[in-house]
Amino acid sequence: MGVDRILREADCAKASLYSAYGSKDALVIAYLTELDLADRSRFAQAIAGLADPIAKALTFFDLAHTKGLRHDFPGCLYASAASEFPGVRFEPIDDHRQWVRSTLSGLIKAAGIRRPAPLARHIQLLYDGALVASKVEQSVEPIRFGRGLAEAAIARARAAQP
Repeated sequence: MGVDRILREADCAKASLYSAYGSKDALVIAYLTELDLADRSRFAQAIAGLADPIAKALTFFDLAHTKGLRHDFPGCLYASAASEFPGVRFEPIDDHRQWVRSTLSGLIKAAGIRRPAPLARHIQLLYDGALVASKVEQSVEPIRFGRGLAEAAIARARAAQP
């Protein structure tokens, strides 16, 4: 999203925007920080009634599916922001990705899988790919498919346990 669009939608002058945030980078960081907090809250609400840790882990895909249908397949907003600033690392993006991975790892461990970290990374990559494909294809089908692949990977890991 360009600064001109932000100014139009916020109905404010460029001087006011830069007075409040200081720079476009600072505005992006504020946006990403709020997005991360909202995503964490939405996830916590979605899993509140679930007992099964695997169902909780797959909720990432379920939330993306719902968001895709409601918001014209936005894909991953973190990846979109990162692609707008090649070579720049944004701490809120890194924090969000680490939170997703550690949440998945904790849930996989709670399901009794002994080596949760590699599987969590595998599922996160499936999730990333599903979001990108959803945006490109303008469909939630890749998210549904990615969820199935994640579920199958978890089942294989469970079956491989002694």
